[in-house]
Amino acid sequence: MNVNGRCHCGVIKYTAEIDPQRILICHCTDCQALSGTAFRTVVFTLPDALSFSSVEPKIYVKTAQSGNKRAQGFCAECGSAIYATTVGDGPKVYGLRIGTLAQRDFLKPNKQIWRRSALDWVDDIGTLPGVLEGP
Repeated sequence: MNVNGRCHCGVIKYTAEIDPQRILICHCTDCQALSGTAFRTVVFTLPDALSFSSVEPKIYVKTAQSGNKRAQGFCAECGSAIYATTVGDGPKVYGLRIGTLAQRDFLKPNKQIWRRSALDWVDDIGTLPGVLEGP
């Protein structure tokens, strides 16, 4: 599936080919801290299937909860997280952040990882009262 995305301010724009069967929610504490919320939703793409039509993301390298080094690509202007990928010479796979994709409404997660780090209340979100828009 071909998708396109951008950061919040529009400085970074990209296109990618993704597998809509490889969409997951990550509950690790790193994704919680880096996203500023309870979990992060990602879809995977390969380096040859990802193309930036504008500025390349700024990179922050960190050691993940798993112990692996991960490069976090983000917009230096607005701070939007764009992707994470492996560091080093091994094969690369990019985990694109669903919130940056124009087609996010059509990309339903099919797996959750790092459930041991999930916040206790996450499973109750669907039972909370809701309104169509905020104040």
